Amino acid sequence: EKLVKGIQEGKKHQTLLGATGTGKTFTVSNLIKEVNKPTLVIAHNKTLAGQLYSEFKEFFPNNAVEYFVSYYDYYQPEAYVPQTDTFIEKDASINDEIDKLRHSATSSLFERRDVIIIASVSCIY
Repeated sequence: EKLVKGIQEGKKHQTLLGATGTGKTFTVSNLIKEVNKPTLVIAHNKTLAGQLYSEFKEFFPNNAVEYFVSYYDYYQPEAYVPQTDTFIEKDASINDEIDKLRHSATSSLFERRDVIIIASVSCIY
């Protein structure tokens, strides 16, 4: 209730703290349902983002629940090793399925108001 009131009052920052298994996801789901606004949920890694994506799909079967994480399966940035005067070129492998999910997420933002995007922290870069 306090979180809903905070959003309605225009508070820019609120924090929900709790240990694993204390109902944070359920609380946020109820918050999303109550305020009925497009929502971005940021997880600290892809694994948690995937878990949250599955849970929110169950909580909101009629909403546009989308997944937005890095589409790289593998990424090696370019590097230089001065000791051996070796230059290592950039190399990457892109996951086409995740790329499609990212496009779906951005499309949903333009097409619907009931969007819930589950993302990893890399989405801010």
